[in-house]
Amino acid sequence: MKLNELSDNEGATRKKKRVARGPGSGKGKMGGRGIKGQKSRSGVALNGYEGGQMPLYRRLPKRGFTKPNRLSYAVVNLGLIEKFIGLGKIDAAAEITEDVLVASGLVRRKLDGVRVLAKGEITSKVTLTVTGASKAAVEAVEKAGGKLTVATAE
Repeated sequence: MKLNELSDNEGATRKKKRVARGPGSGKGKMGGRGIKGQKSRSGVALNGYEGGQMPLYRRLPKRGFTKPNRLSYAVVNLGLIEKFIGLGKIDAAAEITEDVLVASGLVRRKLDGVRVLAKGEITSKVTLTVTGASKAAVEAVEKAGGKLTVATAE
């Protein structure tokens, strides 16, 4: 086999449809845009515009509220902490703080703090100090013989 003998499978590539290139093309004259009107012209973007009628997004009621100063936590699961201890990236004997989690690469950035959730198993006896934790996570750490302290964010 030579480079000049290589080719795609039959039907793998299709030629681009050339619009508005004469009657023989099947999309000649108006190029599939119909006769006159705003949509037949170039430079038209009509998303959500209903020809002067009150658009749907303004007819429907607005619901809910987005808290402007809500906190965003970096989330860590207990199973991942256990995995990093097993890999030797986190020392279980020392106190595990948010800075330790960032340094180990388990958390990319602290955001408004780190919140620990109970997904996965933890068997190591650890001392954790974080901004937030679920009740199940606190119970799981204490069951393994460790301690989970929830400190307030500075």
